[in-house]
Amino acid sequence: MEFAELIKTPRVDGVALHRPFMPTVEGTLCLTGHHLILSSRQDNTEELWLLHSNIDSIEKRFVGSLGSIIVKCKDLRMIQLDIPGMEECLNIASSIEALSTLDLLSLMYPFFYRPMFEVIEDGWNSFLPEDAFKDLESMTDEWRLSEVNKDFSVCPSYPPLVAVPKYVDDDTLKKAATFRHGGRFPVLSYYHKKNGMVMMRAGQPLTGTNGRRCKEDEKLINATLRPGKRGYIIDTRTINVAQQAKARGGGFESEANYPQWRRIHKAIERSNILQESLIKLVEACNDQSHSMDRWLSKLEASNWQTHVKEILTTACLAAQCIDREGASVLVHGTEGTDSTLQVTSLAQIILDPACRTIRGFQGLVEREWLQAGHPFQQRCAQSAYSNSKPRQEAPSFLLFLDCVWQILRQFPCSFEFSEGFLVLVFEHAYASQFGTFLGNSTAERAKLSLPEKTVSLWSWVNRPQELERLTNPLYEANSLVIWPSVAPQSLLLWEGVFLRWNRSSKCLDEAYEEMGHIIAYNKELQNKVNSLRRQLAQLETEDPLLQSP
Repeated sequence: MEFAELIKTPRVDGVALHRPFMPTVEGTLCLTGHHLILSSRQDNTEELWLLHSNIDSIEKRFVGSLGSIIVKCKDLRMIQLDIPGMEECLNIASSIEALSTLDLLSLMYPFFYRPMFEVIEDGWNSFLPEDAFKDLESMTDEWRLSEVNKDFSVCPSYPPLVAVPKYVDDDTLKKAATFRHGGRFPVLSYYHKKNGMVMMRAGQPLTGTNGRRCKEDEKLINATLRPGKRGYIIDTRTINVAQQAKARGGGFESEANYPQWRRIHKAIERSNILQESLIKLVEACNDQSHSMDRWLSKLEASNWQTHVKEILTTACLAAQCIDREGASVLVHGTEGTDSTLQVTSLAQIILDPACRTIRGFQGLVEREWLQAGHPFQQRCAQSAYSNSKPRQEAPSFLLFLDCVWQILRQFPCSFEFSEGFLVLVFEHAYASQFGTFLGNSTAERAKLSLPEKTVSLWSWVNRPQELERLTNPLYEANSLVIWPSVAPQSLLLWEGVFLRWNRSSKCLDEAYEEMGHIIAYNKELQNKVNSLRRQLAQLETEDPLLQSP
């Protein structure tokens, strides 16, 4: 298919662009296969380059012969284009709708994008499972890297290489896979260096109403326990939801078959509930009524902060079992691709200081989200403004990033990356020139040859100038476990995402810049102090009379 077939009017002159907190720009609107571009001949005006894949929905309005298109974006931005001529406006609107809803992945912009920067490090090769396993091998010899899924036949949503207990063979893994939802048999998620405890993740067991059991599954998860030790199974569903799953062939681990494991149920909501919550939250943030009661009731009705609290509470529980109880943990919900990954990745942010560095966080997103089979293509197909009925969309990853921001806000010196890095990752998960978040699994990415045909987001992020921009100036390496507060009073609305386009960031930007200057000046003074101390020490060794009493 040619993009030209979808573009009825490729350019229109005299278009006015209105954006929040920015002056109106008049210029020429151009539509290409992947971008909506507005350029102006005015001096000091910024061009607009908007990816069609970033457009969630549009609204058309007409006053006489003047048409307006309100463009609502997946990054929650709203812009208005005033287009002279009704026909031109209708043509542009229908072209945008067609170009922003293309389903064929091979037509997406990452396949056409050619970087203007030098690729110093290929991000596709930066976080391979075999490299992560080398780090594990340096700490323990109790695990092995299995190729049981090398052709994706055992579990379509797992990567070709997975870490499993050393003395569990591949035949056992295959049989355990038939007993878990989507073939997602228990695999290693995290090894806690301090005490050798582990966190594993899986899909729900397929016990059904007959109470089916699987000896191989029992053997697999028991192989992670130390002699005389018990483990915890954290089920991200309420007991009622887990019970109902039995009628559909799912279920949970029974105490009789897993006597060494204690099961704990939590209440993280399913995808469709989370999507509704996001829509309500964004609607509340865009409410222009200026009524305090209305704002607070809408914010509460969205339940967003309740979801943040539930996820953080469950992650803290998993971290507590590992670090304080000295017990291994298995985490699962239903599919094992949403709430499970939120919990395992946040627990690692709490427990592992390496995950709080820029590079460590990238590795975490790769391991626990991309390689672990979170279906980004489905979940991020729509954001909060889409008019079409939600299918499998859900802000699971955005909720994870929100939880990370909550911890970053409580421990501002313990993270190497700034809030801006989290916002950038959110934006690229929903629409990007990079191929990192395309597809729903490693199998899909391999089939599309993404590493060969597209550029990785990490190739761009890991350049010195970008790293400098995304680094937290307050960072001081902290090797300790950090325990965030999950009290409602401690959890705030993430303004950097949800109110970003509703209020000017000028004052905050200036304050952040000033903070950078103060920190740089402090370092300069510290260096002077150290230099003077060295000079004094040298003088004291040369002249004994100068020595302190």
